[in-house]
Amino acid sequence: MKNKITYLILLLSLSFSFFAQQPSPENTYPKIVGYMGILHPITTWSADGTSTSNFGSSYTIGFPTGINILKSDKIGFSFEFVPTIRSENGVSKVNNFLFHPGVMFRFKHGLTLVTRAAFETGGRYGFTPVLNKVVKKNKHSNYFIAVPLPVRFGNDKPTSYTLGFQFGVGFF
Repeated sequence: MKNKITYLILLLSLSFSFFAQQPSPENTYPKIVGYMGILHPITTWSADGTSTSNFGSSYTIGFPTGINILKSDKIGFSFEFVPTIRSENGVSKVNNFLFHPGVMFRFKHGLTLVTRAAFETGGRYGFTPVLNKVVKKNKHSNYFIAVPLPVRFGNDKPTSYTLGFQFGVGFF
């Protein structure tokens, strides 16, 4: 009886070690990845004129953080949250929070087009197409740059178009 238990334990140990050593497939889907970055608005155009606030008397910076659910090598869904801080006249504060869900269209060479809806606590809403490029890929992370083009409506203000620059790191 003692030998049977020993053989059973040995067999189970070998089975677990066999399965543990099997390489996992490189791209299994769905896959969940996260990222964080820094966003710099460059220029905003509206009926009120052109604003380059980050090159004048104030500075605005956003901190996009999100989760991507990748369905395949070609498509995914993204949930992004962006607190924005504005510094002006020696006073800085969180002046907006953005919920930014969207669909990701992934292309070769690390390019991704993200089509996002936009809902801001400042009362504005709209959409944001984002062109994203992975510039360095590591085993468990990557570094990317992105160009967001926010279009906003509402809150008794004219429609605005903004050009921004974003860089960040993705984790998987």
